[in-house]
Amino acid sequence: MENSIIQKYNVPGPRYTSYPTVPYWDNSGFSTEKWQESFIRSFKETNTSEGISIYIHLPFCESMCTFCGCNKRITRRHEVETTYITAVLNEWALYCDILPQRPLIKELHLGGGTPTFFSPENLKILITGIFDRGVKAPGYEFSFEGHPNNTTREHLQTLYDLGFRRVSFGVQDYDETVQRAINRLQSFHNVAKVTFWAKETGYTSISHDLVFGLPFQTIENIADTIEKTKSLNPDRLSFYSYAHVPWIKGLGQRGFDESNLPKDDEKRKLYEIGKHLLSEKGFYEIGMDHFALKTDSLFSAFNNGKLHRNFMGYSASKTQLMIGLGVSSISDSWYSFAQNEKTLEDYYKRIEQNELPVFRGHLLTDEDLIIRKHILNLMCCFETSWENEDEQFAELPEVILSLNEMANDNLLEFGKNRITVTENGKAFVRNICMAFDLRLKRKAPETQLFSMTI
Repeated sequence: MENSIIQKYNVPGPRYTSYPTVPYWDNSGFSTEKWQESFIRSFKETNTSEGISIYIHLPFCESMCTFCGCNKRITRRHEVETTYITAVLNEWALYCDILPQRPLIKELHLGGGTPTFFSPENLKILITGIFDRGVKAPGYEFSFEGHPNNTTREHLQTLYDLGFRRVSFGVQDYDETVQRAINRLQSFHNVAKVTFWAKETGYTSISHDLVFGLPFQTIENIADTIEKTKSLNPDRLSFYSYAHVPWIKGLGQRGFDESNLPKDDEKRKLYEIGKHLLSEKGFYEIGMDHFALKTDSLFSAFNNGKLHRNFMGYSASKTQLMIGLGVSSISDSWYSFAQNEKTLEDYYKRIEQNELPVFRGHLLTDEDLIIRKHILNLMCCFETSWENEDEQFAELPEVILSLNEMANDNLLEFGKNRITVTENGKAFVRNICMAFDLRLKRKAPETQLFSMTI
């Protein structure tokens, strides 16, 4: 791909796990009471038909990975597990107490932090506590993130027995120099071991997370990492750009000199080479930064136009309502977003006061809902249309005009009242989404809020 195109579109941009993106939430009209109304409305509309999703944030890690942008608390004191699980289950009870009936749980995901920081026994207490007040929906899908260095057979078996069939292991890169720079030392042996354990236990979808653009990373690193990854034959994987945002995440992302990071066309080559090698190995691109074998449910969902994306990432099934439990978690009722307190101390305090620990949110306008659908279409299907009246909005002509330049650069193609992202354009889908992002257009940030799109 031409360097001039890369440099042209390598600008700060959102990753669009939501629309509006978090920096553009309008908290002025939001309140916990309005969030509850929105939450109950969505629950009544969908609980019996599709169920709900639950995301549980487990923030503890034993060491700091300097590439990580997640909310975490570094500690080796495992006595924190019990206090945290009690708080999360109390938060869940607060939600269940305002529901008109027992919730059907379609999706459940454990993220972090490091979920496998918690002992198998405590994870069982957590999940059992969730289902004391909820019911597994038909076709449920439960998943968790595991650290290759501390995920045990007991973790895998305990969660399998509780209904989990998907697991994602954070790999990043196998080169030791890169691993030392990001303070994430883990051997290929450890990753292979937990991957084989998961297969033996019966997990039907095993994912590996890979990152390009890390410090000291080279094309040779990427090629070696993908070769090793294929030898373990995961069902799906993410291959995403390192988001360097130290102005947001502080010193945790300054464990290396910025001159050590691949830049612009050099970074883009890492992606292009990686994507080519993944294709050769039988992995198909099924959404921004995500790849899957033909046998995986994500590939089927993408092929059938049913792929969905929310704060948990890509999913093979859609739920309108997602409840985020735990510190900093974000909930989504479709009509509203709500985020929990971002520090453990504030989160615990709100739970002790028997309050939903929400500290900010956003009520989506009719315009937001239309734009959100277009961005979801682009993220999940690489296309969107405005043929129907409910897909149109006042500034659509200006958006179409702004897309013409991308069409000239072969990033997208116009059809009748629609656009389709080209093969070249898949690497720039964030930029294409930005053309629809009216809130970003109306109020350009005065300082850098987002990571670079390339």
